[in-house]
Amino acid sequence: MDFNVKKLACDAGVFFTRAVQFTEEKLGQAEKTELDPHLENLITRADCTKNWTEKILRQTEVLLQPNPIDHTGARIEEFIYDKLEKKLPSRTTNAELLGQYMVDAANEFGSGTPYGSTLITVGEYQKRLGTAEREFLQTSATTFLTPLRNFLEGDWRTISKERRILENRRLDLDICKARLKKAKQAEVKAAAAPDFQETRPRNYVLSASASALLSEEVDKAEHELRVAQTEFDRQAEVTRLLLEGISSTHLNHQRCLQDFAEAQATYYAQCHHYMHELQRELSRCANSVSTPHQSAACPNPVSAAFPSGPSSPGTVVPTSLSNKPKTLAMEQTQLPITGTRKAKVLYDYDAHDSSELSLLADELITVYTVPGMDPDWLVGERGNEKGKVPVTYLELLS
Repeated sequence: MDFNVKKLACDAGVFFTRAVQFTEEKLGQAEKTELDPHLENLITRADCTKNWTEKILRQTEVLLQPNPIDHTGARIEEFIYDKLEKKLPSRTTNAELLGQYMVDAANEFGSGTPYGSTLITVGEYQKRLGTAEREFLQTSATTFLTPLRNFLEGDWRTISKERRILENRRLDLDICKARLKKAKQAEVKAAAAPDFQETRPRNYVLSASASALLSEEVDKAEHELRVAQTEFDRQAEVTRLLLEGISSTHLNHQRCLQDFAEAQATYYAQCHHYMHELQRELSRCANSVSTPHQSAACPNPVSAAFPSGPSSPGTVVPTSLSNKPKTLAMEQTQLPITGTRKAKVLYDYDAHDSSELSLLADELITVYTVPGMDPDWLVGERGNEKGKVPVTYLELLS
């Protein structure tokens, strides 16, 4: 293998000289060129951006992938697929896996049994939750994690490289300043030496020759200083332009934050919707099992206390309600009040049909029950509005 010995020795000498200059600066034995205040502020701002971006990225990865082992494995797999320029396959989420286990267990116990049918119902909703989670993870990785990672692995590496070059240019500049200072001091010292012109002419000739050499050394040091100053100024300008681009990075990350928050809102809204629907399904199934006169299948989402159509052959309908019209609205029904009391609404609730009453969290309403009504529901009143409300959304007051 061929080596350029001269270049290698030159680079080693430059490195050693810079190291000496840096050490002397730290020990307070050498002067240091200070950067422009604006450039210093940009560097401080860039360092802050880099540090907090790393922390936010790591914590977001922990949030999206809580298990450290799975998280490490996922990052390695993602890195490999990225290098191969292939799309990372979607992974099965824990909720999807749980749902599949429940469905398999139901098939083992018998899907027609009460326990089996309940397992299937819960399992299917767990699968829906898992699908929503997977979509949320994919969206967050694309719209939030990837831009942050691109900044750290792309733009920041470029900035760091240019900053290292700038630091080397500054060290070279200070070395040239120190060299020029020493050359001028030597020249002044030589000029102040005794004149041996009359007594020793030969010494005078030697002194004049030394003065010429010192003057030449000063001129060389001044030229090197001008070159070093030019290179330092040029590199400082390049670094400044790159650091000013941090403002664009902040704007980009701001948009990424908005996308991340929107993805979270969508995901949690889906979870709330699925869990609310699951509660309704389980409530209907439990009510059909606890009422032997009703059919074994889960009833229609509308409660049996407020039928909207003709009853099935195996269903017993109270006489007081069997003659009502098919589309009976709650506000048109005169129901006997049994135990009227106040209730505080715990969560917002959107009515699914005209027989229900929409609720707002923290409001107070009047509630009561009616004979034959589903125990998981009450009749709620707010002024002139009236409709069914779920008990789980209420805090009954004495």
